[in-house]
Amino acid sequence: MFKTDIEIAQEAKLIPVTQVAEQLQIPEEELELYGKYKAKISEEYLEKIKENPDGKLVLVTAINPTPAGEGKTTTSVGLGQAFGKLGKKAVIALREPSLGPCFGVKGGAAGGGYAQVVPMEDLNLHFTGDFHAITSANNLLAAMLDNHIHQGNELQIDTRQIVWKRCLDMNDRALRNTVVGLGAKTDGFVREDHFVITVASEIMAVLCLASDMKDLKERLGRMVVAYNYQGKPVTASDLGAVGAMAALLKDAMKPNLIQTLEHTPALIHGGPFANIAHGCNSVIATKAAMKMADYVITEAGFGADLGAEKFLDIKCRIAGLKPDAVVLVATIRALKYNGGVLKAELNTENMEALKAGIVNLEKHIENLQKYQVPVVVTLNSFITDTDNEIYFVKQFCEERGCEFAISEVWEKGGEGGIALAEKVLQTLEEKKSYFKPIYEDSLSLKEKIETVAKEIYGADGVNYSAAAEGQLRKLEELGFGHMPVCMAKTQYSLSDDPALLGRPSGFELQVREAYVSAGAGFVVVLTGAVMTMPGLPKTPAALRIDVNEDGVITGLF
Repeated sequence: MFKTDIEIAQEAKLIPVTQVAEQLQIPEEELELYGKYKAKISEEYLEKIKENPDGKLVLVTAINPTPAGEGKTTTSVGLGQAFGKLGKKAVIALREPSLGPCFGVKGGAAGGGYAQVVPMEDLNLHFTGDFHAITSANNLLAAMLDNHIHQGNELQIDTRQIVWKRCLDMNDRALRNTVVGLGAKTDGFVREDHFVITVASEIMAVLCLASDMKDLKERLGRMVVAYNYQGKPVTASDLGAVGAMAALLKDAMKPNLIQTLEHTPALIHGGPFANIAHGCNSVIATKAAMKMADYVITEAGFGADLGAEKFLDIKCRIAGLKPDAVVLVATIRALKYNGGVLKAELNTENMEALKAGIVNLEKHIENLQKYQVPVVVTLNSFITDTDNEIYFVKQFCEERGCEFAISEVWEKGGEGGIALAEKVLQTLEEKKSYFKPIYEDSLSLKEKIETVAKEIYGADGVNYSAAAEGQLRKLEELGFGHMPVCMAKTQYSLSDDPALLGRPSGFELQVREAYVSAGAGFVVVLTGAVMTMPGLPKTPAALRIDVNEDGVITGLF
């Protein structure tokens, strides 16, 4: 009988997190327990292991997501389990899920089938409260900003140039544009305000890119909240908000340790989206994992044009990381969808559609190879895949210098990932990474945007709105031009138009807005119609989620 992901997770026999920690030689006294199966790792322990040698770093990414599903997190988890089956010391380093998608359309982010991190319900819901801490710190800063204006506005903040937004970890389109301060004079200054989802808050990016508490506080202090009447930036440090925000984030800074269904250790920490933020788990967790194990499997959100590009051009640049290999996940179903087949007809062999749609995979392979990192392509297996289809994809990848393996981790757990793990190990042994970001810091912001647009997306050029032109010019004048760019773009297409599947060509990228995340250390560039506060679909996942009289949660996926 078919079992759902949550049923598989709930039937799993978990071991105490203290035993998971023993696999990594983490003493129990270095753990801060959140019940039996979750723990935070102490700052003191992270400091102690800094002199340990680094393990190999493997990034898992994917083709552009489709309704057919790709299984990037499932592959990451299954690969980690497979390393364990082969007797290798491995750790998985992933992002925490956002509540918004859990109750919306995407669902959670714990993997699937027999390749999951557990406890699945805890992870997908409140977990250890990190996102709530980030939400509180973000909104404390918003409250202090409005209070400063109400109390006399000593900093001469121009209320028409407030850029700091409130946040909420929920898909709530009604909060995208709102008005605050209505009522009596004592209720504040009336102005237009906006909300973003918590995973798009700059504080999320700051927490995920900070190396320690000192660095966190410096980054928080640099965050631009508004501009004054002279057009100069006003920062969180100017408002005196840094200490209180850091106090709220003190525990959220510590990585979380849980396990997979096969008890492989997993560090889960931070969770910026890749379509509207930089899409990677925390630098602290990734670096800690590399000191704890011989092999670290991490992932970046959505397709390689978003998550992997930001991992390679932002996270690696800022943190000094160098990936040793990249695993690129695809499915035959998704490739046929890119070739124009309707979702209902994906289970039927269709070589013409596969040949038409595989250009999406081809572009992602080419992109990743531009970073001079070895690439392994894996097909996340479905029972409907035919031998002809598999052979075609295998040949296609090998002709382009990529190793290839089938992944059956959804059905078989770690056992189903051994072929992939062996290919990754072979690649790590035989091929050297010469990783290099795709653009230099010295380029102008426009040159950086155009490099990503042309080299990664395949655009002919970039069309800037008048507002974006002015914003980019001002950011250069203010000294932010040396920063990398964080492109906010639809995840469904290599272009900024979600309807353009496959490998679009002959298009111009539409840039509508740009602003600095000075604390995170990058400039955010909004393209197309991408939103920083998603909305719920017509039939949200929340309608299926429930809890029975015994406290058992159902409907999560």
